[in-house]
Amino acid sequence: MTELAAAKAALKTQAVETPSWAYGNSGTRFKVFAQQGVPRSAREKLDDAAKVHEFTGVAPTVALHIPWDRVEDYAALARHAEDRGVRLGTINSNTFQDDDYRLGSICHPDAAVRRKAVDHLLECVDIMDATGSKDLKLWFADGTNYPGQDDVRARQDRLAEGLREVYERLGEGQRMLLEYKLFEPAFYTTDVPDWGTAYAHCLKLGERARVVVDTGHHAPGTNIEFIVATLLREGKLGGFDFNSRFYADDDLMVGAADPFQLFRIMYEVVRGGGFTSEVAFMLDQCHNIEAKIPAIIRSVMNVQEATAKALLVDRTALAEAQTSGDVLGANAVLMDAYDTDVRPLLREVRQEMGLDPEPLAAYRRSGWAERIVAERVGGQQAGWGA
Repeated sequence: MTELAAAKAALKTQAVETPSWAYGNSGTRFKVFAQQGVPRSAREKLDDAAKVHEFTGVAPTVALHIPWDRVEDYAALARHAEDRGVRLGTINSNTFQDDDYRLGSICHPDAAVRRKAVDHLLECVDIMDATGSKDLKLWFADGTNYPGQDDVRARQDRLAEGLREVYERLGEGQRMLLEYKLFEPAFYTTDVPDWGTAYAHCLKLGERARVVVDTGHHAPGTNIEFIVATLLREGKLGGFDFNSRFYADDDLMVGAADPFQLFRIMYEVVRGGGFTSEVAFMLDQCHNIEAKIPAIIRSVMNVQEATAKALLVDRTALAEAQTSGDVLGANAVLMDAYDTDVRPLLREVRQEMGLDPEPLAAYRRSGWAERIVAERVGGQQAGWGA
């Protein structure tokens, strides 16, 4: 198989999970700008997600967020997803939107609050059982604002204890994905601030605990591809939350701020075998001012383009340049791949998959945007206020 044929074959197997919350109203802490046609229920979110998959062909699963997507019958919700041509994916917990969690959740100094938080995580595993989901994704807003506010080491002990209880509840084939974030909303210490902390906890928990890399959760200038390479080497990279940011955790469309960084990350994924392993590729974005479904389609396409370029790197030539100490030559091999216009290649891939070669144009012609504006009148739109 030629290099080009191998790249096309790999691209046809790619899967990017979209987040249910990206289809709802969102914004900053100052204001949420509501849009017409926004989903009013978990089912309507799945209807929109199905359109993204219909036109891209590589977004077959949808992540849920509990309690934002809480329903009475999760098995029925899973059937609804399947009827629309998608499946329910990662279950995301929420331990940051309750008054009890002002001083933390799973790391809170009060045992009663910790119990409440862990019980919620266990509920999420129950939901996984009902939906057939394999991944539980955990992000904690826990931390402190002032020196001396709490015992930093004790908080790590509480974190380890809570994670252990949830890990032991996981069923066969289920995984725990632990996310980290440099700061926010806590500003002095964050209880899971970096990949090393997340890795240390996952290492102690066991094989089914993995680290999630959110591309927006790092200090400026952080070499994210190094983190990705290291976690892949250790077999501890569970997945990505793809987004883009200019300053902090902006949750913009992936690749919007630094498409070259996305390419570098995807090259390490390809080089490290993560593209064909159990690494989960997820979007974690909020579309505050742009139309939501087109923004998600564009994000999926951005991931595809970065992946295609990564697959086209001449790894033999790169290895030869690296071995011989040819610094400029090695860099040129990477840049040649990055500078390749892969859009014609991706159009061919889509046509061979029976899809329209231009997903955004196909979506605009479909009339779905006009239909949901006309039909989704009344009720309570999904999202959160500010």
